[in-house]
Parts: sequence; structure tokens; C-alpha cells
Amino acid sequence: MPLKKSWVTSANSADHPFPLNNLPYGVFSTLDSDPRCGVAIGDMILDLAAAEAAGLIDLADEPMFEMPFWNEFMEEGPAVWAALRTRLIALLEEGSDAQNKVEPCLVPMSGAEMHMPIMVSEYTDFYAGRHHATNVGTMFRGAENALPPNWLHIPIGYNGRASSVVVSGTDVRRPWGQLKRPNDDAPRWAPCARFDIELEMGAIVGTPSDGPITVQDADDHIFGYVLLNDWSARDIQAWEYQPLGPFQAKATATTISPWIVTKAALEPFRCDTPAREVELLDHLKDCGPMLYDIDLAVTLRPEGGEEAVIAQTNYKEMYYSAAQQLAHHTTSGCPMNAGDLLGSGTISGPNKDERGSLLELSWGGKEPLTLPSGDTRSFIEDGDTLTLKGAAKGEGYTIGFGDCTGTVLPALSDPFAR
Repeated sequence: MPLKKSWVTSANSADHPFPLNNLPYGVFSTLDSDPRCGVAIGDMILDLAAAEAAGLIDLADEPMFEMPFWNEFMEEGPAVWAALRTRLIALLEEGSDAQNKVEPCLVPMSGAEMHMPIMVSEYTDFYAGRHHATNVGTMFRGAENALPPNWLHIPIGYNGRASSVVVSGTDVRRPWGQLKRPNDDAPRWAPCARFDIELEMGAIVGTPSDGPITVQDADDHIFGYVLLNDWSARDIQAWEYQPLGPFQAKATATTISPWIVTKAALEPFRCDTPAREVELLDHLKDCGPMLYDIDLAVTLRPEGGEEAVIAQTNYKEMYYSAAQQLAHHTTSGCPMNAGDLLGSGTISGPNKDERGSLLELSWGGKEPLTLPSGDTRSFIEDGDTLTLKGAAKGEGYTIGFGDCTGTVLPALSDPFAR
């Protein structure tokens, strides 16, 4: 599929992340307006509340974009999702007879502040990237026992904290927690010393379900995708995770990119999950290409320093797709809600520079990274800014997500001070 040209000329560059082919959804505000739903097109944002008030968008009897989140629209389902996309293309495509009416509804992106695009109902994080799971398992259990016995049969996951999901640009405070070295008799209470990131994709559930659904149904329920950084306190996790898995180590923050890229925009980039040496049970088997060819990167910028790429990989390295993860999530009868967020699990490739966490990149701290400045990193230091980037490359166009960025602040001197 080639580039779709828009009368918003900035959207027609092959390298711009927000062409007419994309049209991602977010929530923004300006100095003159409260948070509201918007669509990115080039270096502008189409104010949907204004467009709806002007009669340019008419999808329901009542206004659909008065609220500063996309949950209510998502619940309308795939037919309405498709209708909005069709209408937006008609309004913004080159030669549109609505240009004069649409122009007053455009806001420069440079003057906008981005907010959470959805109200997160629930958050589930998976452990579904094989290279990552193999690397971490090898570090802690040896190569022969790297993958748990269930790993090749089900997408392993845990229920996280929806309350600590934040939008890109939100600072992240280094957490305190219980830490215990192998030779210590008891844990101590101290700031995390091995703070880390996890390069992930987040799938957003658009329509609710009640009871088990198939992989194909699950794919139909997914509204779109964001970049996701699941900040991880590795030393807190090492002490707490047995026997029930991560808890406080993953509760500090989960950062998502500000724009939801829809499945429709990603359709040309679908690809298959990898070959499997262990056949999945029928309810988890692929029903077509369910992953996406999306280039991913991680950058680190020390305080006052230069930004450097520390890892590059691709979403197609996942072992389980978001549709398989969602289908598995429902097998117990677990209801899923509009606004549920599913983290893919850390996305790593087979090579050292494709590892999606500092835990892997520094091999548990034994092989520190050297930055262009000469500084080294085993884990994140205070003042570091970590950014996830993602883009799918089409024929003369780019489908981008907007950066997923967070800067780490020092731990509080007294976490209980009031």
C-alpha cells in the first residue's frame, strides 16, 4: 500500500510518523483548551470535539468525543472504528472538498500537551518474548533450564497495576524496597540499585468480553497498539518474586506512548509468529499472521549528555501475539473490559544489541555498556532519560507511535515523610 497523500502537507514526508495512512488517536490539551480526543496528521492534531461540533463527524445520535479518553468510542466496536477512519481519510485526503471546514479544527502539535489516551481498566504484563526469557533464564537457572516447563505451551503473565500506568514524558521516581544480597541473613530497606526498563508493545482491548474467546475473536477485540516501558526494580524483584512472581518490583510505573496506532493502520505489516517445536493446544493456535513488523529502538540520555541508541529489535521477535495473549487471558472465564492494557513482555532479538532490557544488555551487570560519552551503565542512574521508539516502514511512508519517554528521578530521602 503506497503513501496516501493529504492536504496537510507535513503528513506527506516518507519519514514523518503521522501520515494519512496512520491517523493515530490520542488525548491532548492546549493553553486554551481542556484535554480532548484528537487525531495526529502530520505536525497537526485534528480536534475531534471541534470537528464533531462543526458537523464534520456524525457517528451517533449523541456527541461521542466530549470525554477526554477513547474508552467510550472503543466500546462502539469495529464497525464504528472503521466508519471513523473512513470519514477521517475523506476529510484529510488530498483534494477533499471539506478542507476549508476542517482547517479551523486543526491544532499545531508543537503547542499541545499529551495526556493518557485511555482510562486503563486493568493491566496485564506477559513474559512472551523467547530471546528475553532465554537470556534471563540462562542468567539465573543456566542454559539447560532457561525456559520454565510451561513456557512453550502458554503465554505466561501476571496482573499488574493499572493505577501506575502513565503517559510518555512523566518522570519516574526511583523506588524503595526490600533488598537482599545472597549472603545476607536478612533483607534491608533501601532505594532500588538495579533499576531497569523493558521494551514492550502494549495492546489495548477495545470491546469487552465475558467468557472464553478464540484467537480470531481476540484479534477482533483489540483496538490498537502503543509502545510500553514496564519499569522494573530488578533487585526488589529478585527477593520478592518467589513463589507468586513480580509485585512491588513492577508497580512503580509503566509508561506508554501517547498515540494509539490502530490495527487498520498496521494491517499492511502483519507477519507470522515464529516456527514452534512444541505444538500449541488448539485454543491457542495461530489463525493467520498475528504479529507486526515494527522496528523498535531504545535510547539512553544521561543528564546533560547526548542521546545514544543502546538497543534495536523488532516486534516480530515475539513468540506469542497479543491475540493469543488475550485469548489465553479469557480461558478461565475472566471478563475483559474496554481499556484493558496487555503488555507483550520484553522484546529482544537474538543478538546482543537487540536486547530489550539493561538486565540483558549488561548481562546482570557483569558486562556494563559504554556510552558515547565514555560513561558506563549496568542499570539506570538518576537523571537518565530512557526512550522507546517504534515505526513500521511502508511504501513511501512511516507508521509511528510517538516516543515513549521517562526520566528517572532520585529516590526520596524519606519515602514516609509527609
